[in-house]
Amino acid sequence: MNYTIDAQGKKLGRVASEAAKLLMGKNTVTYKPNLAPGVTVTISNASKLSISEGKRSDKIYRRYTGYPGGLREESLGEVVDKKSNAEIIKKAVYGMLPDNKLRKEMLANLVIEE
Repeated sequence: MNYTIDAQGKKLGRVASEAAKLLMGKNTVTYKPNLAPGVTVTISNASKLSISEGKRSDKIYRRYTGYPGGLREESLGEVVDKKSNAEIIKKAVYGMLPDNKLRKEMLANLVIEE
């Protein structure tokens, strides 16, 4: 099954949660948490996503390199400027998918179009 989500004028969390539900197959009657459904979710108009200025400056993405003093931080605005809105949508959906072996398989079925 193929699903399309139009992100124009919508908030990041609303689009990401809808995509995560579809990728997990929670909208089907044959939902099984131990199986990844073969659905493809396409998010269109990612560049027209509605992001407030406060969110652009206050939302921080953190990662640790593994070395002493290696905590790296980037704000949402910096990630958007460096990469694109597609990257923040992917990060949001990644965080909403279950933390198991199926996460990578489900995320591979996410297509984001600017």
